[in-house]
Amino acid sequence: MILVTGGLGMIGAHTARALVDLGHEVLVTAHRRTDVPSFLTGKVTVASLDVTDRDAFLALGQQHEISDIVHLAGSIPEDPVDFFRTDMAGLLNALDAARAWGVRRFAVASSLGVYIGRPEIPWREELDLPTTDLPHLILSFKKAVEPLTTHALSDSGVQPVVLRIGTIWGPLVDPESPFFHIPSFISAVLRGDPPPPLHADDGGDCCYAPDAGRAIALLTTADTLRHNTYNVSSGRPFTNREFAEALEAITPGLRLDLLPGRQDGPGDDPYLDTTRLTRDTGFAPAFDVPTAVADYVAWRADNRR
Repeated sequence: MILVTGGLGMIGAHTARALVDLGHEVLVTAHRRTDVPSFLTGKVTVASLDVTDRDAFLALGQQHEISDIVHLAGSIPEDPVDFFRTDMAGLLNALDAARAWGVRRFAVASSLGVYIGRPEIPWREELDLPTTDLPHLILSFKKAVEPLTTHALSDSGVQPVVLRIGTIWGPLVDPESPFFHIPSFISAVLRGDPPPPLHADDGGDCCYAPDAGRAIALLTTADTLRHNTYNVSSGRPFTNREFAEALEAITPGLRLDLLPGRQDGPGDDPYLDTTRLTRDTGFAPAFDVPTAVADYVAWRADNRR
């Protein structure tokens, strides 16, 4: 059985779904979020768990035979110190469990934000991570997660897998996400409101959630992995123009007027290179922008989240 902490969140739920599709038993933990997505109903075991409770976390290993852990649970920052304390406690408890249970592989969420400050495009795992100011508390914590995880599992027999996760969106995303503008753009169109103005050629990294979940599932279950760090995304950049055209294609009479060019002038937006992921797992994204937009709009017709 594979444990996915935060398994009812967007990335966790799609990871759990992909693991089930690969034929694995899956245990997902949930704390604040308790509603099970329709695509997981009856397919996974759900445990209520506050990952900061060490005893409760370790007790899962007495109730279930857990072979691998995907640690995706996280909190929303309000007070910075409380955020770091909470998410650090969850990480350390998950690492403690991995060592105590002797799992095969421990995958943990990092972020494409660890590359901020590198001018090379696309961003590859081989790049040294720069020392630079990061724009958000979550990115700071994710950057710290990487060495903490690899050192904590050193000589344990547990393989760490650091997931440098890109810009993920799709079913279960916050429709007004502050971290990616496309969900709110689509939400405005679905409400019949004028969407916020976007520059046509702006864009960057982007991956549809079912693809991201499948990539993580493949990394968790692969027979062997040659590395401990992998970019998780589609491997290609997007533009706002592609999203606007995809929305127009499925919405009769819709005409979206974008601002010309790029907001900050000529250049390229960064995105994640996924050559290593593809080479070691065979992953290829199943969704391009048009199919992702059509799937998401259909999802929104029947689901609030």
